[in-house]
Amino acid sequence: MTHDARPALPYRPRRLRRTPALRALVSETRVDARELVLPAFVKEGLTEPAPIMSMPGVVQHSLDSLRREAVRVAEAGLGGPLLFGGPPERGAGGSGATDPDGILNVATAAVKAEVGDAVVVMTDVCLDEFTDHGHCGVLRADGTVDNDATLDLYARMAVLQAERGADVVALSGMMDGQVEAVREALDDAGLTDTAVLAYAAKYASALYGPFRDAVESTLTGDRRTYQMDPANRREAQREVALDVVEGADIVMVKPASLYLDVLADVAAGSDVPVAAYQVSGELAMVEAAAAIGWIDRERTIAESLTSIKRAGADIIATYWALEAVENPQVRELL
Repeated sequence: MTHDARPALPYRPRRLRRTPALRALVSETRVDARELVLPAFVKEGLTEPAPIMSMPGVVQHSLDSLRREAVRVAEAGLGGPLLFGGPPERGAGGSGATDPDGILNVATAAVKAEVGDAVVVMTDVCLDEFTDHGHCGVLRADGTVDNDATLDLYARMAVLQAERGADVVALSGMMDGQVEAVREALDDAGLTDTAVLAYAAKYASALYGPFRDAVESTLTGDRRTYQMDPANRREAQREVALDVVEGADIVMVKPASLYLDVLADVAAGSDVPVAAYQVSGELAMVEAAAAIGWIDRERTIAESLTSIKRAGADIIATYWALEAVENPQVRELL
């Protein structure tokens, strides 16, 4: 068939892919700096940042370096930091979490004093960083997690963090009733403006390993009795609905990349903002493959963030939050 005899094509989608400018013009998904949250670890006793070997580019901060990082977050126009604490000692009851002078409470006050309302200061409400057994709650004599006793500690943690300036308390423990317990405690303390972010659909994933290095977790066993089964999709809708009824202002799906179907379900049905957490294992896999030249690092970072936004996330917690803004190779792909 000659060129002249070729039938006319009424639709040519490639027209809109011809140049970078055209592709940018019609892009359906854009990732904005204000939607990105940077998880940050602070360890008591450090005088300078300590690299985390399983998380290239991520460190355990000292208080001083955390303050500087918070300023960098604000100057980059990110949504804010999500703070995790590392105490010098751990006990069965995680007492460092409810110590007014504990590292996470001190760090929260320091960051708030540094950046004020320029960003949203978020703090982790969970016991895994503070217990010697590494579980997200206190244990009964038989070694199982005591859900209801743990709620009391979460409530105390949240109030302390809010009093020190947390704009959002992020409940990551997956205890039944945690949102209601924390919301009531905040309201009773007069902290009605403090928002609650619920890790509503948090799965018992293999991708958390490097995070446990970051917080020096001493976990024995696993968390399958309280975190969700990776095989379950519908269950996430129930978990989210319960958290919203209990007062969650934002709900989260965690991890992100391997649970995009769940994220899309939640986003489609939620009437509150939806967050997703791109976890430590997601970072570690990309960094490891890129280090040996198997993938293009910057393109993969941008593609992974785009996929999470495309699935419906309003907020993305990612260790690449600053890089997404500051690295021009990543930024131009977003």
